[in-house]
Amino acid sequence: MRQLALDITSPPAPTFDNFVVGRNAEVLTHLRAAIAGSGERFVYLWGEPGSGRTHLLKAAIATAGANAAYVACGANSVFDGDVLLLATDDVERLGADAQVALFNRYNTLREQGGGLIASGTVPPVQLTLRADLLTRLGWGLVVQMHALSDEEKARALAQHAQARGFVLSDEVIAYLLTHAPRDMGALFSTLDALDRHSLEAKRAVTVPMVRELLQSVL
Repeated sequence: MRQLALDITSPPAPTFDNFVVGRNAEVLTHLRAAIAGSGERFVYLWGEPGSGRTHLLKAAIATAGANAAYVACGANSVFDGDVLLLATDDVERLGADAQVALFNRYNTLREQGGGLIASGTVPPVQLTLRADLLTRLGWGLVVQMHALSDEEKARALAQHAQARGFVLSDEVIAYLLTHAPRDMGALFSTLDALDRHSLEAKRAVTVPMVRELLQSVL
């Protein structure tokens, strides 16, 4: 199980195609339009942790190509001055100097015809950041992201298993949703590892197998 344990700690790279949409179809549409240049170029996504914000920001940068950059915000974040599309994740974590840097970078991007996709846990008006930066973040499109319900996650897991050619029982799905990491990337990676182990061991995917795999990770 050791190699399989390593496999599930490295989910596949986020893309628009492997994003489980749920109630976020509108968000996906806006981001595709922003990258294509046919929609609002400045977008702010907000939602609770696990709602898929990070996945979509990284997917947007991967889709945009070399002239784009993703930044996981922190107290001392810096922002690349050469890219035309910048994705800044969890802007509420920015320190004072980093807030000034993002404010200046926002203005430059607007002047250059670039774009910014930012994210946070709350709408711009509820962030405790400097006022001029909050104004900029609220100028563009502000969209709420919705976390997947357990029912939506269960359907996505069942469909992913079916696409790989095996059936996932309700008991296994319930166990995964209770004991495995809750983000869909990790859940899909767990299913892929279970599928490989099931084929190698010539055993069905069962709750004991899932328990064994998750214990090997822990």
